[in-house]
Amino acid sequence: MIKKVSINIPKENETNPRYINKQNFKKLVNSLKEFPEMLEVRPLVVDEGFVVLGGNMRLKALKEAGFDEVYINQIKSWTQEQKDQFIIKDNSSFGSWDWEILANEWNTEKLVDWGIEMPKELFAEEIDPANEDKDSEIPKEICPTCGAKMK
Repeated sequence: MIKKVSINIPKENETNPRYINKQNFKKLVNSLKEFPEMLEVRPLVVDEGFVVLGGNMRLKALKEAGFDEVYINQIKSWTQEQKDQFIIKDNSSFGSWDWEILANEWNTEKLVDWGIEMPKELFAEEIDPANEDKDSEIPKEICPTCGAKMK
């Protein structure tokens, strides 16, 4: 059952095997600020002791963003093995992106803002946030023979 609780009730999972780098953490914080309505339909998953099984990075980002409350879905009947399995499966991505549809039907700048890491070999470098301040390093031409980027 989904309910709203104080941000201080859920506890970070000390054995969470996932991490997030600073750049992506900032994107997550901004994402939550821009679209908080998403949180109600994608609550944190916690166990009977309020330890987070799914959503540890969101919890950290919500705290950073200054949220006072968070939606949770509390699971009370799982074994430790089921909890461990959920932690891994919740973070496993079995699907893949259809890059052609993303490139042709979606705004790639928004996709980057929303956390999609675009493959450099398929997309223009200007959408790569790591290259934002490197205008002088953007290749001016592509070699028609070998496809190498030339400056």
